[in-house]
Amino acid sequence: MKFSIKQTEVLDILEDNIHNEIVFGGGVSGGKSVVGCYWILKQCYKYPGSRHLIGRSMLSNLRNTTLKTFFEVCKLQGVIKGVDFNYNQQTNTILFTNGSEILLKDLFQKPSDFEFDALGGVEVTSVLCEEIAELSLKAWQVLKSRIRYKLDEFGLIPKIMGTCNPSKNWVYADYYKPNLDGTLEPYKAFIQSLISDNPFVSKEYVKSLNQMDNASKQRLLFGNWDYDNDPSALLTYDQILDLFNNSHVLSDVSKKAITADIAMEGADKMVLTYWQGFVAEKIKVIPKTTGKDVIDAIELMAKTYGVPKSRIVFDGDGVGNFIGSKDGTSGFLQGAKSFKNGSKALNDENYKNLKTQCIYKFAQRASEAGYWIKDVRYRDEIVPELEQLKRANSDNDTGKLEVLCKEKIKQIIGHSPDFSDSLIMREFLELKRAGFFV
Repeated sequence: MKFSIKQTEVLDILEDNIHNEIVFGGGVSGGKSVVGCYWILKQCYKYPGSRHLIGRSMLSNLRNTTLKTFFEVCKLQGVIKGVDFNYNQQTNTILFTNGSEILLKDLFQKPSDFEFDALGGVEVTSVLCEEIAELSLKAWQVLKSRIRYKLDEFGLIPKIMGTCNPSKNWVYADYYKPNLDGTLEPYKAFIQSLISDNPFVSKEYVKSLNQMDNASKQRLLFGNWDYDNDPSALLTYDQILDLFNNSHVLSDVSKKAITADIAMEGADKMVLTYWQGFVAEKIKVIPKTTGKDVIDAIELMAKTYGVPKSRIVFDGDGVGNFIGSKDGTSGFLQGAKSFKNGSKALNDENYKNLKTQCIYKFAQRASEAGYWIKDVRYRDEIVPELEQLKRANSDNDTGKLEVLCKEKIKQIIGHSPDFSDSLIMREFLELKRAGFFV
């Protein structure tokens, strides 16, 4: 096999005794998958009886892309399917005659397995993750914890390699930007992948990439990680990241509050946020809930932190209807405030509805560094949701301000924006008190 200078650099890092985490990311056709597959294959032969994992968000995509690349690499190395190894499509495993094994895994973060408990019994020698921008940070972290199989026996350190195209998520925040700033931890490595680094790529393919729309061309051809500067976004990416570092925002125990985005027995999560002023001190996630669970969870958080009912805001649409009435005088949480997303904006302000009003107010305060999300455990889930707080229908006839609708956001990020819904409700308590429930 022939490797480019950049691919050789990556292979050297994969085989050193310094780096545990390697991200090879950037434009298309930089040879990312080929290097990863070659490394795993070499590990299988160099360390008989070793066990490795190759994963991607969706197993079907892994089979249609990385697995085919792996078989091509095997062919180039003279490793013959059915002779030197067998692939079991039912168990998604590749077993070599020397006892080495490769596990193919689906790494999508399912609501039914939010903590990736299914990986709890897995122990491997090394990991290759393809298109890690599609994964949650939780998936990446759990996989790192599973790299311990026969390491001492082989004299190895844990190694995980991730490939990706540019994306504004945890990969950008934890690898690309720190590498750019010179602050990347010494056990991590980020290598920029560019199509220009690959001398073997087809010139005709490069021509076709030049014909794409500008955003796609910036990402895939030029490997530009800052390609998605969207003028309709209410917050910049840096402003969103700052929310998790705004320690200058002081907690205010006189303004304790709870905001609750509610879901029951469905794909959505229930997200509770405990606030001290404009500091999100604690975020609690419940994947699936019954009606009693909803009440118990809210009341337990209120009791734990001493939050009065009048400072509790809950999503009053859909399943939230049963919790309390719109005016707070009846229901299971009497005195709590029901947030009706589609109701009229308060104080005669020029917004399509109440939710739009609170989104704009939240974005304004956030852009002025007025919020601090102190509980950072769900940062990689929160960031992509806040990126979708965008203006919409600026040419509408009514002249009222609108935002990207929830259904559209679901299509973009693949799930309901439960975290951002809980966060933006904090602004409900800051609106003018007169005529509060109109």
